[in-house]
Amino acid sequence: MDEITKEFLVESYENLDRLDQDLVALEKDPASRETLSSIFRTIHTLKGTSGFLGFGKLEAVSHVGENLLSKLRDGVLFVSPEITSALLATVDAVRYMLGRIEATGQPGDRDFSNLIALLSRLNDGEAPAPEAPAGTAPAAAPETPVGVAPVPAVAAVAPAAPAAAAPAPAPVDATLPAPAEPTEGRQPAVSDSTIRVDVGLLDRLMTLVGELVLARNQMLQFTAQRTDSAFLATSQRLNLITTELQGSVMKTRMQPIGNVWNKLPRVVRDLATLCGKQVRIELEGQETELDKTIIEAIKDPLTHIVRNSVDHGIESPETRTARGKPAEGCLKMRAYHEGGQVNIEIIDDGGGINAERVLQKALQRGLITGEQAARMSEHEITQLIFLPGFSTAEKVTNVSGRGVGMDVVKTNIEKIGGTVDLQSAPGAGTTLKIRIPLTLAIIPALIVTSGGDRFAIPQVSLLELVRLEGEQARREIESIHGAPVYRLRGQLLPLVYLDRELRLAPAAPLAPEAAAVNIVVLHTDGHAFGLVVDAINDTEEIVVKPLGKQLKGVTQFAGATIMGDGRVALILDVPGFAQGSGVLAETRSRALREGGGPVRKTVDSRQTLLLFEAGQGSRMAMPLALVARLEEIPRQAVEFSGVQEVVRYRGQILPLIRVAKHLPAVGETRLEGDPLQVVVYSENGRSVGLVVGRISDIVKVPITAKRHAPGNGIFGSVTIQDRVVDLLDVPSLIRAADPTFFGAATPAAA
Repeated sequence: MDEITKEFLVESYENLDRLDQDLVALEKDPASRETLSSIFRTIHTLKGTSGFLGFGKLEAVSHVGENLLSKLRDGVLFVSPEITSALLATVDAVRYMLGRIEATGQPGDRDFSNLIALLSRLNDGEAPAPEAPAGTAPAAAPETPVGVAPVPAVAAVAPAAPAAAAPAPAPVDATLPAPAEPTEGRQPAVSDSTIRVDVGLLDRLMTLVGELVLARNQMLQFTAQRTDSAFLATSQRLNLITTELQGSVMKTRMQPIGNVWNKLPRVVRDLATLCGKQVRIELEGQETELDKTIIEAIKDPLTHIVRNSVDHGIESPETRTARGKPAEGCLKMRAYHEGGQVNIEIIDDGGGINAERVLQKALQRGLITGEQAARMSEHEITQLIFLPGFSTAEKVTNVSGRGVGMDVVKTNIEKIGGTVDLQSAPGAGTTLKIRIPLTLAIIPALIVTSGGDRFAIPQVSLLELVRLEGEQARREIESIHGAPVYRLRGQLLPLVYLDRELRLAPAAPLAPEAAAVNIVVLHTDGHAFGLVVDAINDTEEIVVKPLGKQLKGVTQFAGATIMGDGRVALILDVPGFAQGSGVLAETRSRALREGGGPVRKTVDSRQTLLLFEAGQGSRMAMPLALVARLEEIPRQAVEFSGVQEVVRYRGQILPLIRVAKHLPAVGETRLEGDPLQVVVYSENGRSVGLVVGRISDIVKVPITAKRHAPGNGIFGSVTIQDRVVDLLDVPSLIRAADPTFFGAATPAAA
């Protein structure tokens, strides 16, 4: 049985129990329009849902009952014993079919044609009882009851024949299943196993479980110092029960994300109509479960993102047709679990984000400076839409243009420990990816010590732990342009020292006799970095306590928790900490941005080189000092100016040179993928992009070059990591591709 059918059965059984009560109440007070309306709404809901789920027989019985109730509600017919009995028989028939659906998945093979015929006759006014005299008002019915029996009180249509009304229900029952038969399948497990609980009570229960977890942690810390076997066994039993209770209570708060998504198709439809667009929405992963507090927190941000995608992302039918796209745009939403978190993707096939336009708008509104704009990559420019006050709308409408929106989305998502990332390809569409935790209340965390204080790191951000002994740390922790890095399995891992970043202890150089270095390898936003701490303690379940409003602006911390000894430990917000410390930009932005100086004529004995591949099996290197930036550029962003490949880059046109094409030793064999790996070289205010196959590494090694003949694009060859590597002669390569790049004053290549 799928979840939708199960929900339908639970709701329908509750409605049937209420119907029994309402029909009996209606028999006592036939003039109660409130009761009649309640009965009609219940039957109407039952009919609509059963039709949606494909239960035709159940829909048919509900439909004729709804028709009869409609006339009763509108005052065309009046309540009589025959009508009440027929409606009660309808309830019994529905209950029987629900029981069969629960047992077999189908309404059963019982024939209800007699019941349908009876309801139809009553609906047509062909009941055995005489019709009400002309001019009889429905309100007069309660004024004529006879206190001896309830039947005459119901017979508002026949006040002159109170005695004849009593035996009327008998022929009705003869055409219907006996009351005992429909209830054979009663006591259904699906309804008996479900109960409605107030959300406030669940929140209170969750708070109490959190306090119990804290008490459990204190108990475990206390028992670690005891030797009493009986006491230890009892504490371990308490630990197991608390863990199971915690898991069970957390499940009560979990809800499918489909509860939020169900309202989005209507939002898309209305907004598309308002904007004159054709948009369909596709939902995937609606069964993905989240904590109720998370569901409530993302409801408004998701709605705003969807509205933004329809309004700004997807083009008009005419524009899409002119671009060779289907007139109908597609907005796809995906949700799935990954690494203890929930990923939500909102993907549209619209026009994408115009980075140049975004940059100009940000400059116009004073959100960034010209100096900042000159240093920004394409990806960083697209992230500007999250700045407060940013908007590309030309005029203010009831949909957009006020500059309030995506910044609130990002703030609300980050407030619950989530992250937002935006990827856009011009002309192809935009993908917005949200990563959020499953729950906020209780999370597993790694406890570390740094500068004499303890900190908790959520395990969802943890990759691995690395321990380096003193001499090993001194030898293997390197520095690139002042940024500490560690080579982890051949990959450079940028490092940040927790005590130095939080100013807990003065920074000091690593001495040879220093103690072991503990590195906590974390990941955020698709990147990894190492957090150096004094000690790694243990992992445990922690209860997240929010920080006070005075500390709301501190991005390094996501909250606090109470440890087993009663002391408070701060919880690190890994994405916020990485952003605040700039650790992910250390080797890519600060180190690689330096350059653009004169070309070296000779090769130093020890240099920092950028290793890359230009063609199949070709390993090449160039001095890191010549690298202005490393960029990833989507293939679809490449355009042509005559025969020259170019790309729009920071408000300028950046010419592209494919390295493999201009090197005789490499030829046309290429390793270029999507996105293209581009090394940006700048000199005298001009820039050019060198398209390479794959960027491998950054190394600092003593080298001795074997010089080649000048002018062939290769300066010489060296041995790095026991392999021969060609040194790229950058000026020679650029001059071969574009003789005008350097101008007449540029010296010849060595």
